[in-house]
Amino acid sequence: MFIDTHSHIYAEEFDNDRQEVIQGALTANVRQIILPDIDSTTRQAMLSLAQTHPDIMYPTLGIHPTSINESYKTEIQLLEKRLDQETIYGIGECGIDLYWDKTFYKEQIIVFEWQLNIAREMDLPIIIHSRDSLVEIFTILKRQHYNMKGILHCFPGTEEDARRAIDLGFLLGIGGVVTFKKSSMAEVVKKVGVEYLVLETDSPYLAPVPYRGKRNESSYIPCIATKIAEILGVDTKKVEEITTNNAMNLFNLHVSRANRS
Repeated sequence: MFIDTHSHIYAEEFDNDRQEVIQGALTANVRQIILPDIDSTTRQAMLSLAQTHPDIMYPTLGIHPTSINESYKTEIQLLEKRLDQETIYGIGECGIDLYWDKTFYKEQIIVFEWQLNIAREMDLPIIIHSRDSLVEIFTILKRQHYNMKGILHCFPGTEEDARRAIDLGFLLGIGGVVTFKKSSMAEVVKKVGVEYLVLETDSPYLAPVPYRGKRNESSYIPCIATKIAEILGVDTKKVEEITTNNAMNLFNLHVSRANRS
């Protein structure tokens, strides 16, 4: 069984064929999908999908850094209301994004640190977005004084960065980028190994080869696993078993499944 640890399958890109995409994932043996939150505009769609597919979809709550603007306090308030109402499996997607817009950089830091505190208080893993901001992310994480756990989503760094993330308690989210011809991620994976990896799609974005440029789907997770196995010279089954176990442990899905059965 595979787990997709990062899919926005609740997004409008799937409105016309969402059920078929879900069935495609199951056919590909992708049995569980983590749903990272974006903001208040998409949150209900995410939660509704999780409610209709409780044995497949596992929601988190968070505020994406690109959703931070002058109304960030309202976003925080809306999220706070949900925290006591919903069963969730993590905090995020959150972090810092300096690629699209740096206007609200200070506000991004405020909201990110607030979410780190929520994750600590609730003893939940955190899913971190770090586009063009890995240095800033590490600086903030170093200020935290607790045993963190989570995923550096779409991991963008070097081997040194990877070791640093692992030392802080994080797993590396590896997706379609590792299959790209000019990606440096293959070398990072080769040096780090599979022990600290989880698989993700970030669907509908960043589809792996041979689907690059198309809408990404959870059913493509085996393509990512196969590429990682090729890089490491191991059987794909080993990648499947280790990454699935990593995700199950991080999001406490062993307990979740037992409670639901």
